[in-house]
Amino acid sequence: MKGSPLVERCVVSTFLFACVPMANAVTQDISAVFRPDPSKPQEAAFLNTTPMSGYCAELPSQCQMWKMFSVRLPLSVNSIRAIQAGHTDPRQGAMFQVPANWRTAQIVHSGTGETEIVQVRWVGIGSRYQFPGSVVDLVGGGVDPGTAHTKLWTDNWGYPPTGCHWSGFGRFGENYYEFFWRTPMETVCAKKAQYLIPSMAYSYVDFAYELRMPNPMRMTAGQYTGDVTIGIGPGRELDMGDVMLPNDSALTLNFKLDVEHAFKVEIPPGGNRVELVPSEGWQAWLNSGHKPTRLFREQRFHISTSSRFKMALECQYISGNTCAISEAGSGHAVPVDVRVSLPDGLTDFAGQPVNRRRLLRDGSGTELFLPNVYVDRQPGNLSFEIAQASVEEMLDGGARTYIGNVTVIWDSEV
Repeated sequence: MKGSPLVERCVVSTFLFACVPMANAVTQDISAVFRPDPSKPQEAAFLNTTPMSGYCAELPSQCQMWKMFSVRLPLSVNSIRAIQAGHTDPRQGAMFQVPANWRTAQIVHSGTGETEIVQVRWVGIGSRYQFPGSVVDLVGGGVDPGTAHTKLWTDNWGYPPTGCHWSGFGRFGENYYEFFWRTPMETVCAKKAQYLIPSMAYSYVDFAYELRMPNPMRMTAGQYTGDVTIGIGPGRELDMGDVMLPNDSALTLNFKLDVEHAFKVEIPPGGNRVELVPSEGWQAWLNSGHKPTRLFREQRFHISTSSRFKMALECQYISGNTCAISEAGSGHAVPVDVRVSLPDGLTDFAGQPVNRRRLLRDGSGTELFLPNVYVDRQPGNLSFEIAQASVEEMLDGGARTYIGNVTVIWDSEV
Protein backbone atom coordinates (compact mmCIF):
# COMPACT_ATOMS: atom_id res chain seq x y z
CA MET A 1 0.00 0.00 0.00
CA LYS A 2 4.32 -13.24 5.50
CA GLY A 3 11.53 -37.41 13.58
CA SER A 4 10.61 -40.10 11.82
CA PRO A 5 11.73 -43.46 13.29
CA LEU A 6 14.76 -45.18 11.90
CA VAL A 7 14.04 -47.85 9.31
CA GLU A 8 16.24 -50.88 9.55
CA ARG A 9 17.34 -53.19 6.77
CA CYS A 10 19.01 -56.53 7.52
CA VAL A 11 21.72 -57.81 5.17
CA VAL A 12 22.43 -61.54 5.25
CA SER A 13 25.40 -63.28 3.60
CA THR A 14 27.27 -66.53 4.15
CA PHE A 15 29.69 -64.94 6.56
CA LEU A 16 27.89 -61.91 8.00
CA PHE A 17 24.66 -60.92 9.66
CA ALA A 18 24.28 -57.19 10.17
CA CYS A 19 21.46 -54.72 10.64
CA VAL A 20 22.19 -51.43 8.89
CA PRO A 21 19.98 -48.49 10.02
CA MET A 22 18.74 -46.20 7.30
CA ALA A 23 19.18 -42.48 7.96
CA ASN A 24 16.31 -40.02 8.11
CA ALA A 25 15.21 -38.09 5.05
CA VAL A 26 17.58 -35.81 3.23
CA THR A 27 15.95 -32.38 2.88
CA GLN A 28 16.11 -29.78 0.15
CA ASP A 29 14.64 -26.29 0.23
CA ILE A 30 12.90 -25.04 -2.92
CA SER A 31 12.28 -21.29 -2.86
CA ALA A 32 10.55 -18.96 -5.28
CA VAL A 33 9.35 -15.38 -5.29
CA PHE A 34 6.79 -13.37 -7.19
CA ARG A 35 7.72 -9.73 -7.57
CA PRO A 36 6.01 -7.88 -10.46
CA ASP A 37 8.30 -6.40 -13.07
CA PRO A 38 6.97 -3.22 -14.74
CA SER A 39 9.11 -3.95 -17.80
CA LYS A 40 7.43 -7.35 -18.25
CA PRO A 41 3.80 -6.90 -17.21
CA GLN A 42 2.68 -10.02 -19.08
CA GLU A 43 5.05 -12.31 -17.12
CA ALA A 44 3.01 -12.95 -13.99
CA ALA A 45 4.95 -15.93 -12.70
CA PHE A 46 7.14 -17.04 -9.83
CA LEU A 47 10.91 -16.85 -10.13
CA ASN A 48 12.73 -19.90 -8.79
CA THR A 49 15.33 -18.56 -6.33
CA THR A 50 16.72 -21.95 -5.25
CA PRO A 51 20.52 -21.84 -5.55
CA MET A 52 21.52 -23.91 -8.56
CA SER A 53 24.01 -26.74 -8.16
CA GLY A 54 25.01 -29.86 -10.04
CA TYR A 55 24.27 -30.25 -13.74
CA CYS A 56 22.42 -26.95 -14.26
CA ALA A 57 25.19 -25.00 -12.56
CA GLU A 58 27.64 -26.42 -15.11
CA LEU A 59 25.38 -26.22 -18.18
CA PRO A 60 22.78 -23.50 -17.48
CA SER A 61 21.89 -23.01 -21.15
CA GLN A 62 20.79 -26.64 -21.44
CA CYS A 63 18.56 -26.33 -18.39
CA GLN A 64 17.02 -23.10 -19.67
CA MET A 65 16.19 -24.84 -22.93
CA TRP A 66 14.51 -27.72 -21.10
CA LYS A 67 12.94 -25.44 -18.45
CA MET A 68 14.41 -27.38 -15.57
CA PHE A 69 16.47 -26.75 -12.44
CA SER A 70 18.90 -28.94 -10.55
CA VAL A 71 20.39 -29.35 -7.10
CA ARG A 72 23.13 -31.70 -5.99
CA LEU A 73 21.81 -33.83 -3.17
CA PRO A 74 24.15 -35.11 -0.44
CA LEU A 75 22.90 -38.61 -1.15
CA SER A 76 25.46 -41.39 -1.46
CA VAL A 77 24.67 -44.82 -2.86
CA ASN A 78 26.78 -47.93 -2.40
CA SER A 79 26.68 -51.48 -3.71
CA ILE A 80 25.94 -54.13 -1.07
CA ARG A 81 27.30 -56.93 -3.24
CA ALA A 82 29.04 -57.45 -6.56
CA ILE A 83 27.33 -56.68 -9.85
CA GLN A 84 27.56 -59.84 -11.89
CA ALA A 85 28.68 -59.84 -15.50
CA GLY A 86 25.81 -60.30 -17.97
CA HIS A 87 23.09 -60.17 -15.29
CA THR A 88 19.59 -60.50 -16.76
CA ASP A 89 17.61 -58.81 -13.98
CA PRO A 90 18.05 -55.01 -14.22
CA ARG A 91 17.55 -54.75 -10.45
CA GLN A 92 20.81 -56.64 -9.96
CA GLY A 93 22.85 -54.00 -11.76
CA ALA A 94 22.91 -50.25 -12.29
CA MET A 95 19.39 -48.92 -12.75
CA PHE A 96 17.33 -45.80 -12.08
CA GLN A 97 13.61 -45.21 -11.88
CA VAL A 98 12.63 -41.69 -10.86
CA PRO A 99 9.30 -40.01 -9.97
CA ALA A 100 8.90 -38.39 -13.40
CA ASN A 101 5.14 -37.89 -12.99
CA TRP A 102 3.84 -34.83 -11.17
CA ARG A 103 3.83 -34.93 -7.35
CA THR A 104 1.63 -32.45 -5.48
CA ALA A 105 2.41 -30.40 -2.39
CA GLN A 106 -0.06 -28.20 -0.54
CA ILE A 107 1.37 -24.86 0.55
CA VAL A 108 -0.20 -22.72 3.29
CA HIS A 109 -0.10 -18.95 3.84
CA SER A 110 1.64 -18.21 7.13
CA GLY A 111 -0.87 -15.55 8.14
CA THR A 112 -4.24 -16.36 6.62
CA GLY A 113 -4.07 -20.14 6.30
CA GLU A 114 -5.04 -19.94 2.62
CA THR A 115 -3.85 -22.94 0.63
CA GLU A 116 -2.45 -23.38 -2.86
CA ILE A 117 -0.91 -26.26 -4.81
CA VAL A 118 2.65 -26.68 -6.07
CA GLN A 119 3.59 -29.57 -8.35
CA VAL A 120 7.05 -31.01 -8.93
CA ARG A 121 8.43 -33.78 -11.09
CA TRP A 122 11.86 -35.36 -11.51
CA VAL A 123 13.14 -34.64 -15.05
CA GLY A 124 16.78 -35.66 -14.86
CA ILE A 125 19.27 -37.60 -12.76
CA GLY A 126 23.03 -37.42 -12.65
CA SER A 127 25.88 -38.68 -10.54
CA ARG A 128 29.42 -40.05 -10.61
CA TYR A 129 29.90 -43.77 -10.43
CA GLN A 130 33.27 -44.76 -9.06
CA PHE A 131 35.32 -47.81 -8.18
CA PRO A 132 37.94 -48.46 -5.50
CA GLY A 133 40.48 -49.12 -8.25
CA SER A 134 41.01 -48.48 -11.95
CA VAL A 135 38.29 -49.28 -14.46
CA VAL A 136 41.04 -50.69 -16.70
CA ASP A 137 41.63 -53.51 -14.21
CA LEU A 138 37.95 -54.49 -14.34
CA VAL A 139 38.05 -55.20 -18.08
CA GLY A 140 41.41 -57.00 -18.06
CA GLY A 141 43.80 -54.16 -18.93
CA GLY A 142 45.44 -53.28 -22.21
CA VAL A 143 43.09 -50.33 -22.93
CA ASP A 144 42.82 -46.69 -21.97
CA PRO A 145 40.23 -45.60 -19.32
CA GLY A 146 37.80 -44.25 -21.94
CA THR A 147 37.70 -47.53 -23.80
CA ALA A 148 37.50 -49.45 -20.53
CA HIS A 149 34.39 -47.50 -19.41
CA THR A 150 32.78 -48.27 -22.78
CA LYS A 151 33.64 -51.99 -22.66
CA LEU A 152 32.42 -52.33 -19.07
CA TRP A 153 28.76 -51.88 -20.08
CA THR A 154 26.63 -53.03 -22.99
CA ASP A 155 26.56 -49.43 -24.19
CA ASN A 156 28.67 -46.36 -23.49
CA TRP A 157 27.43 -44.94 -20.18
CA GLY A 158 27.11 -41.47 -21.68
CA TYR A 159 24.28 -42.76 -23.86
CA PRO A 160 21.39 -43.68 -21.58
CA PRO A 161 19.26 -46.79 -22.06
CA THR A 162 15.72 -46.73 -23.42
CA GLY A 163 13.43 -44.61 -21.26
CA CYS A 164 16.05 -41.98 -20.45
CA HIS A 165 17.41 -39.33 -22.81
CA TRP A 166 20.92 -38.12 -23.57
CA SER A 167 21.92 -34.76 -22.12
CA GLY A 168 25.18 -34.18 -23.93
CA PHE A 169 27.21 -34.49 -20.75
CA GLY A 170 29.76 -37.11 -19.78
CA ARG A 171 33.14 -36.92 -18.07
CA PHE A 172 35.42 -39.73 -16.91
CA GLY A 173 38.66 -40.56 -15.20
CA GLU A 174 40.57 -43.70 -14.34
CA ASN A 175 38.12 -44.80 -11.65
CA TYR A 176 34.97 -42.70 -12.23
CA TYR A 177 32.40 -41.60 -14.79
CA GLU A 178 30.25 -38.47 -14.34
CA PHE A 179 26.94 -38.43 -16.18
CA PHE A 180 23.52 -36.84 -16.44
CA TRP A 181 20.44 -38.37 -18.06
CA ARG A 182 17.11 -36.71 -18.72
CA THR A 183 14.10 -38.66 -17.45
CA PRO A 184 10.94 -37.69 -19.37
CA MET A 185 8.94 -40.73 -18.26
CA GLU A 186 8.47 -42.92 -15.22
CA THR A 187 10.25 -46.07 -16.33
CA VAL A 188 13.35 -48.16 -15.57
CA CYS A 189 16.63 -47.05 -17.17
CA ALA A 190 19.19 -49.81 -16.66
CA LYS A 191 22.74 -50.64 -17.73
CA LYS A 192 24.01 -54.22 -18.00
CA ALA A 193 27.55 -54.94 -16.85
CA GLN A 194 29.76 -56.92 -19.26
CA TYR A 195 32.34 -57.67 -16.56
CA LEU A 196 32.17 -58.45 -12.85
CA ILE A 197 32.12 -55.29 -10.73
CA PRO A 198 33.06 -56.18 -7.13
CA SER A 199 32.15 -52.75 -5.73
CA MET A 200 30.66 -49.50 -7.03
CA ALA A 201 29.29 -46.28 -5.52
CA TYR A 202 27.48 -43.09 -6.55
CA SER A 203 29.07 -40.28 -4.56
CA TYR A 204 26.16 -37.83 -5.00
CA VAL A 205 22.87 -37.51 -6.85
CA ASP A 206 21.96 -34.59 -9.10
CA PHE A 207 18.22 -33.99 -8.87
CA ALA A 208 16.79 -32.10 -11.86
CA TYR A 209 13.20 -30.97 -11.50
CA GLU A 210 10.41 -29.02 -13.12
CA LEU A 211 7.81 -26.99 -11.21
CA ARG A 212 4.19 -26.05 -11.72
CA MET A 213 3.42 -22.98 -9.66
CA PRO A 214 0.07 -21.44 -8.71
CA ASN A 215 -1.06 -18.16 -10.25
CA PRO A 216 0.45 -15.42 -8.03
CA MET A 217 -2.11 -12.90 -9.26
CA ARG A 218 -4.74 -14.83 -7.31
CA MET A 219 -2.67 -15.15 -4.13
CA THR A 220 -2.45 -13.03 -0.99
CA ALA A 221 0.84 -11.26 -0.37
CA GLY A 222 3.05 -13.06 2.14
CA GLN A 223 4.78 -16.40 2.50
CA TYR A 224 3.45 -19.86 1.69
CA THR A 225 5.17 -23.04 2.90
CA GLY A 226 4.64 -26.76 2.43
CA ASP A 227 6.50 -29.96 1.62
CA VAL A 228 6.38 -33.23 -0.24
CA THR A 229 8.37 -36.39 0.52
CA ILE A 230 9.74 -38.78 -2.09
CA GLY A 231 10.67 -42.29 -0.96
CA ILE A 232 14.13 -43.59 -1.86
CA GLY A 233 15.19 -47.21 -2.11
CA PRO A 234 14.10 -50.53 -3.63
CA GLY A 235 10.48 -50.41 -4.77
CA ARG A 236 10.08 -46.78 -3.81
CA GLU A 237 9.65 -43.64 -5.91
CA LEU A 238 13.37 -43.15 -6.49
CA ASP A 239 14.51 -46.71 -7.10
CA MET A 240 18.13 -47.66 -7.91
CA GLY A 241 17.67 -51.40 -7.80
CA ASP A 242 18.48 -54.06 -5.22
CA VAL A 243 22.28 -53.80 -5.33
CA MET A 244 22.84 -50.03 -5.21
CA LEU A 245 21.36 -48.85 -1.89
CA PRO A 246 21.17 -45.21 -0.69
CA ASN A 247 22.20 -43.88 2.70
CA ASP A 248 18.84 -42.07 3.07
CA SER A 249 15.33 -43.46 2.81
CA ALA A 250 13.52 -40.33 1.64
CA LEU A 251 13.90 -36.90 0.09
CA THR A 252 11.76 -34.13 1.58
CA LEU A 253 11.31 -31.00 -0.54
CA ASN A 254 10.49 -27.94 1.58
CA PHE A 255 8.74 -25.27 -0.48
CA LYS A 256 8.84 -21.60 0.43
CA LEU A 257 7.01 -19.19 -1.90
CA ASP A 258 7.06 -15.44 -1.27
CA VAL A 259 4.42 -13.24 -2.88
CA GLU A 260 5.37 -9.55 -3.01
CA HIS A 261 2.54 -7.67 -4.66
CA ALA A 262 2.61 -4.13 -5.99
CA PHE A 263 -0.40 -1.93 -5.27
CA LYS A 264 -0.53 1.81 -5.83
CA VAL A 265 -3.21 4.33 -6.78
CA GLU A 266 -2.20 7.81 -7.97
CA ILE A 267 -4.57 10.78 -8.03
CA PRO A 268 -3.33 13.81 -10.02
CA PRO A 269 -2.56 17.01 -8.12
CA GLY A 270 -5.79 18.68 -7.02
CA GLY A 271 -7.74 15.53 -7.74
CA ASN A 272 -8.84 15.27 -4.13
CA ARG A 273 -11.08 18.30 -4.62
CA VAL A 274 -14.06 17.49 -6.84
CA GLU A 275 -16.42 20.22 -8.00
CA LEU A 276 -19.73 18.98 -9.41
CA VAL A 277 -20.99 21.16 -12.28
CA PRO A 278 -23.57 21.01 -15.12
CA SER A 279 -22.35 19.60 -18.43
CA GLU A 280 -22.34 23.09 -20.00
CA GLY A 281 -21.25 24.92 -16.87
CA TRP A 282 -23.19 27.22 -14.56
CA GLN A 283 -23.11 30.16 -16.96
CA ALA A 284 -25.31 28.33 -19.48
CA TRP A 285 -28.03 27.97 -16.82
CA LEU A 286 -27.77 31.59 -15.81
CA ASN A 287 -28.02 32.72 -19.42
CA SER A 288 -30.80 30.39 -20.55
CA GLY A 289 -32.76 29.79 -17.37
CA HIS A 290 -32.91 26.04 -18.07
CA LYS A 291 -32.17 23.99 -14.99
CA PRO A 292 -29.29 21.54 -15.41
CA THR A 293 -30.34 17.91 -15.62
CA ARG A 294 -27.41 16.71 -13.53
CA LEU A 295 -24.22 17.75 -11.81
CA PHE A 296 -21.17 15.60 -12.37
CA ARG A 297 -17.41 15.30 -12.51
CA GLU A 298 -15.08 12.69 -13.98
CA GLN A 299 -11.85 12.14 -12.08
CA ARG A 300 -8.95 10.25 -13.67
CA PHE A 301 -6.59 8.11 -11.58
CA HIS A 302 -3.73 5.70 -12.32
CA ILE A 303 -3.47 2.28 -10.78
CA SER A 304 -0.56 -0.17 -10.54
CA THR A 305 -1.40 -3.58 -9.15
CA SER A 306 -0.56 -7.26 -9.21
CA SER A 307 -2.89 -7.86 -6.29
CA ARG A 308 -6.57 -8.53 -5.99
CA PHE A 309 -8.44 -5.75 -4.19
CA LYS A 310 -11.84 -4.45 -3.24
CA MET A 311 -13.43 -1.00 -3.20
CA ALA A 312 -15.96 0.82 -1.03
CA LEU A 313 -16.94 4.28 0.26
CA GLU A 314 -16.66 6.14 3.53
CA CYS A 315 -18.87 9.19 3.96
CA GLN A 316 -19.04 12.36 5.99
CA TYR A 317 -22.77 12.55 5.21
CA ILE A 318 -24.77 9.41 4.56
CA SER A 319 -27.71 8.74 2.29
CA GLY A 320 -28.72 5.09 2.55
CA ASN A 321 -25.91 2.98 1.13
CA THR A 322 -24.10 5.88 -0.48
CA CYS A 323 -22.63 9.27 0.41
CA ALA A 324 -24.29 12.66 0.35
CA ILE A 325 -23.37 16.30 0.24
CA SER A 326 -25.09 18.81 2.49
CA GLU A 327 -25.96 22.51 2.52
CA ALA A 328 -24.46 24.00 5.68
CA GLY A 329 -27.27 26.43 6.51
CA SER A 330 -30.35 24.28 5.99
CA GLY A 331 -28.82 20.85 6.49
CA HIS A 332 -30.49 19.68 3.31
CA ALA A 333 -28.57 16.76 1.81
CA VAL A 334 -28.64 14.98 -1.54
CA PRO A 335 -27.06 11.64 -2.50
CA VAL A 336 -23.97 11.37 -4.67
CA ASP A 337 -23.76 8.52 -7.16
CA VAL A 338 -20.12 7.34 -7.31
CA ARG A 339 -18.97 4.91 -10.00
CA VAL A 340 -15.63 3.41 -11.01
CA SER A 341 -14.18 2.20 -14.30
CA LEU A 342 -11.01 0.11 -14.25
CA PRO A 343 -8.43 -0.40 -17.00
CA ASP A 344 -8.02 -3.50 -19.14
CA GLY A 345 -6.39 -6.34 -17.24
CA LEU A 346 -8.66 -5.90 -14.22
CA THR A 347 -11.97 -7.76 -13.91
CA ASP A 348 -14.53 -8.62 -11.28
CA PHE A 349 -14.75 -12.08 -9.67
CA ALA A 350 -16.85 -13.30 -12.62
CA GLY A 351 -14.22 -12.21 -15.13
CA GLN A 352 -16.28 -9.24 -16.38
CA PRO A 353 -14.74 -5.85 -17.18
CA VAL A 354 -15.42 -3.04 -14.73
CA ASN A 355 -17.16 -0.14 -16.44
CA ARG A 356 -18.99 2.47 -14.38
CA ARG A 357 -19.48 0.00 -11.53
CA ARG A 358 -21.34 1.67 -8.66
CA LEU A 359 -19.46 2.15 -5.40
CA LEU A 360 -21.43 1.70 -2.17
CA ARG A 361 -20.69 2.05 1.52
CA ASP A 362 -21.02 -1.68 2.19
CA GLY A 363 -18.82 -2.58 -0.80
CA SER A 364 -21.47 -4.75 -2.43
CA GLY A 365 -20.72 -5.36 -6.09
CA THR A 366 -17.09 -4.33 -5.68
CA GLU A 367 -16.00 -7.01 -3.19
CA LEU A 368 -13.31 -8.43 -5.45
CA PHE A 369 -11.34 -7.19 -8.43
CA LEU A 370 -8.68 -9.41 -9.99
CA PRO A 371 -5.68 -8.66 -12.22
CA ASN A 372 -5.08 -10.93 -15.19
CA VAL A 373 -1.65 -9.38 -15.72
CA TYR A 374 0.45 -6.90 -13.83
CA VAL A 375 -1.28 -3.58 -14.42
CA ASP A 376 1.38 -0.87 -14.43
CA ARG A 377 0.15 2.71 -13.99
CA GLN A 378 -2.90 2.29 -16.20
CA PRO A 379 -5.71 4.90 -16.19
CA GLY A 380 -9.00 4.38 -14.43
CA ASN A 381 -11.91 6.71 -13.82
CA LEU A 382 -14.15 7.81 -10.96
CA SER A 383 -17.52 9.37 -11.77
CA PHE A 384 -19.42 11.57 -9.28
CA GLU A 385 -22.98 12.58 -10.12
CA ILE A 386 -26.03 14.26 -8.60
CA ALA A 387 -29.21 13.05 -10.34
CA GLN A 388 -31.78 15.42 -11.86
CA ALA A 389 -34.36 15.13 -9.09
CA SER A 390 -31.78 16.03 -6.47
CA VAL A 391 -30.48 18.94 -8.57
CA GLU A 392 -34.01 20.37 -8.72
CA GLU A 393 -34.30 20.10 -4.93
CA MET A 394 -31.04 21.98 -4.51
CA LEU A 395 -32.00 24.77 -6.88
CA ASP A 396 -35.58 25.09 -5.66
CA GLY A 397 -34.30 25.54 -2.11
CA GLY A 398 -32.17 28.46 -3.17
CA ALA A 399 -29.05 27.02 -1.63
CA ARG A 400 -25.69 28.07 -2.97
CA THR A 401 -23.12 25.55 -1.69
CA TYR A 402 -23.28 21.85 -0.86
CA ILE A 403 -20.21 20.14 0.51
CA GLY A 404 -19.18 16.78 1.93
CA ASN A 405 -16.26 14.40 2.14
CA VAL A 406 -16.49 11.24 0.06
CA THR A 407 -13.64 8.78 0.65
CA VAL A 408 -13.00 6.17 -2.04
CA ILE A 409 -11.22 3.10 -0.65
CA TRP A 410 -9.00 0.74 -2.65
CA ASP A 411 -8.23 -2.13 -0.27
CA SER A 412 -5.75 -4.90 -1.18
CA GLU A 413 -6.40 -6.79 2.06
CA VAL A 414 -8.92 -9.18 0.56
